[in-house]
Amino acid sequence: MGFSFSKLKAVFGSNSKLTQPVDSVERIISEVENTPFGVSDSNVLFAGLNELGGYYFFQTVVVGSFKCKTFDGATLVMASDDFELELESDTLELESESSQVAKRFITKIDFQIEASDIENMQSQIITELTLKTKKRDLSFTKYVGTQDEED
Repeated sequence: MGFSFSKLKAVFGSNSKLTQPVDSVERIISEVENTPFGVSDSNVLFAGLNELGGYYFFQTVVVGSFKCKTFDGATLVMASDDFELELESDTLELESESSQVAKRFITKIDFQIEASDIENMQSQIITELTLKTKKRDLSFTKYVGTQDEED
């Protein structure tokens, strides 16, 4: 059930990659050790559940072209055919970090989640995720890896 952001590797890239063109989703996936939770045209969403002192958090990291700075927080909507769950960020102030890879940003957002919502979420087949900020909505489809990645 735990999720470790320490396994995220090469997200910031190396100096030799500074001159490469815009990131592709495939490149981000190949450079990061964790399995993606969702993908969009130019962003990858990594996510996992964590518990701290009896409170549950759905921790996310968006890697790619998504860049935000807000004092209004964010909302994450997870949906399946007959299920929708809306989570609010645990802090209102959010800001993407630049990386050494050109036009790549890292945005960490933790969302509060209730234990009952975790059970509901895990019993569903999530097909779409939407990250909403004051100025932008970003849609992800649930990532389905290859057999090699799952082994």
